[in-house]
Amino acid sequence: QVQLVESGGGLVQAGGSLRLSCAASGRTFSSYAMGWFRQGPGKEREFVAAISWSGGSTNYADSVKGRFTISRDNAKNTVYLQMNSLKPEDTAVYYCAASPGVLTTTRRFYNYWGQGTQVTVSS
Repeated sequence: QVQLVESGGGLVQAGGSLRLSCAASGRTFSSYAMGWFRQGPGKEREFVAAISWSGGSTNYADSVKGRFTISRDNAKNTVYLQMNSLKPEDTAVYYCAASPGVLTTTRRFYNYWGQGTQVTVSS
């Protein structure tokens, strides 16, 4: 069982930056691939970024590539999402999720989800 708690969301102007954190409970955190997803108003939840259990592999949605960076600290049971050059279209609730398998962009392979944190980017 893994419990996830996101933090770091807020209101920022376009072009600004935010860093999201996701703290995980459980001693097996380092065995999970981790992902970030987001759900904008009236939209389906979509993949943003993922990182392998070791941190050695990452994957990004095309819409955030070059602007967002996912990282993890297994000693702190925490995964991060550094978001730079934010755009109004990045406005969404951001969720972190844990997958017991290999790094994946597919939502259904993630077994555990946090409650989400709101990110609002003003123009």
